[in-house]
Amino acid sequence: MTVQENWQSPIAPGVSWYQATVGERPTYPELDGSKTCDVAIVGGGYTGLQAAYNLANAGVSVMLIDACRFGDGASGRNGGQLGTGQRSWPEELEEKIGYERSKALFDLAEASKKHLLDFASEHQIDIEFMPGQMNVSHKERYKRYYYENAEIAALRYDYPHLRFMDREETQERLGSKRYYCGVRDTGTGHIHPLKLLIGLARVAANAGAQIFEMTKATAIRQGSGKVTIETPKGTITAGRALIACNGYIGNLEPVTASHVMPIRSFIGATVPLDKYPAVLPGGEAVADSRFVVRYFRKSKDGRLLFGGREAYTADNPREISEHIRRQIAEIYPDLKDIKITHAWGGSVGITMPRQPFVREVMPGVTSIGGYSGHGVMLSNYCGKLYAETVLGKSADLELFKALDIPAFPGGAAMRAPLLFLALSWFALRDKF
Repeated sequence: MTVQENWQSPIAPGVSWYQATVGERPTYPELDGSKTCDVAIVGGGYTGLQAAYNLANAGVSVMLIDACRFGDGASGRNGGQLGTGQRSWPEELEEKIGYERSKALFDLAEASKKHLLDFASEHQIDIEFMPGQMNVSHKERYKRYYYENAEIAALRYDYPHLRFMDREETQERLGSKRYYCGVRDTGTGHIHPLKLLIGLARVAANAGAQIFEMTKATAIRQGSGKVTIETPKGTITAGRALIACNGYIGNLEPVTASHVMPIRSFIGATVPLDKYPAVLPGGEAVADSRFVVRYFRKSKDGRLLFGGREAYTADNPREISEHIRRQIAEIYPDLKDIKITHAWGGSVGITMPRQPFVREVMPGVTSIGGYSGHGVMLSNYCGKLYAETVLGKSADLELFKALDIPAFPGGAAMRAPLLFLALSWFALRDKF
C-alpha cells in the first residue's frame, strides 16, 4: 500500500479535519481485469465494508469496489454522532407503524450502537469515542415534547439514559443562551468517523475480502442467475450483489436513485477553544430541533466541529467557512471571529420519511442506503445484517425492508427541484 498526501476528494468539497488527523491513510488497488466471486459489493463506506468483512470472515468470496478512495463519501466525512434509536423519535414512529414495530426498530438501533463500539474495541480501532449527546430545542413551544420524550424512552422503550433539561440547564451545558430546553443522553456519544472507516477497511482486507478503490461501477445487470457489474477495466460476475452507494448512487441503479436523494451538508472545524471553557464543558455532542438540523460537538483536542448548512442540490458553496461561521455566531456570539482551520462537505442520502431504504431492486441485488443523517450506527449494522441474511443467520434486515419508503415525486427531472422547494419551506419554518 502507498500513501497519498493532501488528497482532495473528487466527490466532496474541502479537506476535512478528520483527514488532517489520521496520519498515513492507506490506499488500495484498482480493479484490473474481470473476476468472479460469490458476492459483489458496490460502495466502500460503512455498509459495504461491514458486509464485506462479515462475509469474508465467514469464508464467502467477496469483492468490493468504490469509485473513489475509502472515506471520500459520507462515512469518512460525517458529523460523528451516534444518536439513539432511529432518525425519528420512537413515539413518532409508534404513531405511524405501531408500538411493536417501533420498539423492534428501537432495539435494533441499540444493537447497532453496541455493535459499533464492540467492533472498534475488538479490532483495536481508536475511534476517539466521547460520551454524551444532547438534543435541544430552538423553540420554546416544543418543551412538552422533549419532556415526554425522556419519559417515553424510559417507560415504554426500556431506555433510562435520557433526561429532560430545562432552559437553565440546557444553556449551562451548551454554554449558549440560544436554546430553550432539551434532553441529555448519557447512553451514546460521538466518534472520529474516518478512523473507524480506515480501521474497517483494514479489518475487511485482513479477513480476506478483495477491496478495490478508484474503481467506478458503470453498469449493473442481472441475468441467467448471475449479477454482472461493469467497470472501466473489467467486470465482476457474482451470485448476488449489494449496492451500498447511499447519497452517491448517481445513475447506477434507477430504483435506488428514485428513493434516495443526495443533499449537501457542510462542517467546519475551529481552532481549539482553550479560551472558551464554557462552550460544551461536558464534551457532549449536540443536535437541534430544526428541520434543517444543526449539529456540533467538541473534538478530543477541544475544537468545535460544527455542521448544519444543507444545500438541496449537488452544488458546492464557494466559501464553506463563512457560512458555517455565521451559524456558529448565532449560537455562540463570542465565537463570531473564531478561526476555522478546516471546512468540508459531502452528500447525505435521505429518503422521503427519513428512514433507511432497504430493497431487492432486481433478483439477487439488494440496495441499502438513505440513512438520512442517522447513519453512523445504522449503516455499520445494516452491512452486518446484510451479511447475516446471505449467511442465513438473521432476518433482522426485514425490519427495514418492511418500511414504507415511497419514491420522490416528479421522476428524475423534477424530484430535485420539488425537494428544493419543499425543504426550503421547512427551513423557512425553522425561523418562526
